[in-house]
Amino acid sequence: MSRRAGRRPLIGVTASVRGSRTLWLFNRLALIRAGARAVKLTAESACDLDRLDGVVIGGGDDIEPVRYGSLLEPTVKIDPARDELELEVLDWAADRVKPVLGICRGSQMINVHRGGTLHTDIYKVYVEAPRLRTVLPRKVVRIDPDSRLRRVLREDECRVNALHHQSVDRLGEGLCIAARDIHGIVQAVEATDSPFVLGVQWHPEFLVMDRHQQRLYRALVEAVEGRTLEQQALTPAEA
Repeated sequence: MSRRAGRRPLIGVTASVRGSRTLWLFNRLALIRAGARAVKLTAESACDLDRLDGVVIGGGDDIEPVRYGSLLEPTVKIDPARDELELEVLDWAADRVKPVLGICRGSQMINVHRGGTLHTDIYKVYVEAPRLRTVLPRKVVRIDPDSRLRRVLREDECRVNALHHQSVDRLGEGLCIAARDIHGIVQAVEATDSPFVLGVQWHPEFLVMDRHQQRLYRALVEAVEGRTLEQQALTPAEA
């Protein structure tokens, strides 16, 4: 599909009804810089999904564990209404083959939507992993050299932020692991059966000065325009 003359792609960004203003604003900025417009999608804001050219499944509260057959941790904050919204949005995107970028919770939701499961607390599974929570790029991530993510970021290893305590456990249907951190925790997944469905466990919207990370948004917009990842890889490095 190609962009209509003079029209910037419209990307929906899912968010919580309350407490997501900062995430939304940074994602909106990143999409504007990538050449797109953004509209906020919440459980209380109606939107005709067919207006959208693609979606960002944003970060936020944990996914309700019952959706992947697990138990609720007593200290976990959940948002069932948002879960329902994002599952509906992912159904729509799959049906119409729209590009999807998942961020943190969004990457986990892509996995759950496809029948996968999550570790409800990574520190109970990866006991040697430090309890890192920072918007600064302090975590080392190793990218699969054969992955689509590698062709987007154009680097084999990167430093990212970390604001999560859950991660992908069993992969959902049609997904593969695109990156792990040095402790083995899954840091990115991507679809093998769709042109552009990619989820990263970190928050690229906060890494505003990292041109590699901002390519995630550029790749989403270029996927809307029908450009393949191979064609995107031939694009000169952005200033």
